[in-house]
Amino acid sequence: MRKCDVVVGIQWGDEGKGKIVDNLAKNYDIVVRYQGGHNAGHTIVVDGKKIALHLVPSGILYNNCINLISNGVVLNPEAFLNEISQFDNTEGRIFIDPKTHLILPYHEAIDRLKEQDIKTAIGTTCKGIGPTYVDKVGRSGFRVGDLLNIDDFILRLKQHLESIAFYNIIYNVKLPDIDDLSRKIRDYATKLPPFIKNTNEILWEAMDSNKKILLEGAQGSMLDIDHGTYPYVTSSNTISAGACIGSGISPHDIGEVIGIAKAYCTRVGKGYFPSEDFGDDGKTLQKNGGEFGTTTGRARRCGWFDAVACKYAIRLNGVTQLALMKLDVLDGFSSIKICVGYKKDGKELSSFPFSLRDVEPIYEEFKGFNGVKGIRDFENLPKEAKDYIFALEKILQTKISIISTSADRNDTIKR
Repeated sequence: MRKCDVVVGIQWGDEGKGKIVDNLAKNYDIVVRYQGGHNAGHTIVVDGKKIALHLVPSGILYNNCINLISNGVVLNPEAFLNEISQFDNTEGRIFIDPKTHLILPYHEAIDRLKEQDIKTAIGTTCKGIGPTYVDKVGRSGFRVGDLLNIDDFILRLKQHLESIAFYNIIYNVKLPDIDDLSRKIRDYATKLPPFIKNTNEILWEAMDSNKKILLEGAQGSMLDIDHGTYPYVTSSNTISAGACIGSGISPHDIGEVIGIAKAYCTRVGKGYFPSEDFGDDGKTLQKNGGEFGTTTGRARRCGWFDAVACKYAIRLNGVTQLALMKLDVLDGFSSIKICVGYKKDGKELSSFPFSLRDVEPIYEEFKGFNGVKGIRDFENLPKEAKDYIFALEKILQTKISIISTSADRNDTIKR
């Protein structure tokens, strides 16, 4: 029985997972999205055209590939239908597990309320992700499979809206009108059923048939609800173990774990970020890297490669190989830094700390390089770029098997 491979980000998200999954997907029979919602975004460049994916697995670009949205995802029906409409010939190529929880308009309203309060704001995308996961854990959520019994769905929906009416009374949150929302739900109940299928069974049958399966996560390991930089995290398990919970496979079914990291670091929203650069270098990274969110358009905070956080994430995920993205963005720097340690109160820390508050980076400096953009053969990279890669491999004790030298899907080095 063939094992499933997992692609996982090992920073704070936005590592370039979309390009890697796009590159790999043509070699797989099934691509699975196992957690998160449309708060995350992959940008893929195909023949010079940018394609933004938020919910749909990246395998949708290949006609030979089956795409699954599994139970660990939270799904906004409107966002899914809009996204799928940009592709032709999707019939029988994408399925949603009936256990997948639905994001409804009141989830977004509650999310916005929390972000308006400076005491509770953490810089979310206000897409309703967190409140939907809260309902899931609180056992009051609605799932995709509930759309198959629409009358019962509407009855429960009315009862649920009554139970959260206090948001309107106390906080003046405008909750959706039940009649308007019911009409929307009935519309979804006519459009989504062709996509609803038990993805557990599809995966199990595929593994038994020796099919190749790739699971893609959203966000990054440092945003994991349990192991990330809490509370500035997302609401799901973004690490490779989350692929088991979020798709219905066992730990024994995991094969290769491909960790994705940018050649530098970025972070969106609030949260501690030890290697953040507040000077000209940070601004240059942001400009040259086009570091603005696929989903929100927000500017990303930028800094140097944090090897401490990445080593932590590599161990968490059981990473077997690394992909280093956006190496070309470092073109033109006279020197490049790698954060190789942390210190706090003047003392070097021996392990990844409980909190990154007041943590300072310890840097090693390397000679800069130029001329990386578009190179597709490792031997053609400048010596200084190779030295940087070798240094990262030594520090991280993990092989970098894939290197991206531009946003184009073909500008990729495989070692």
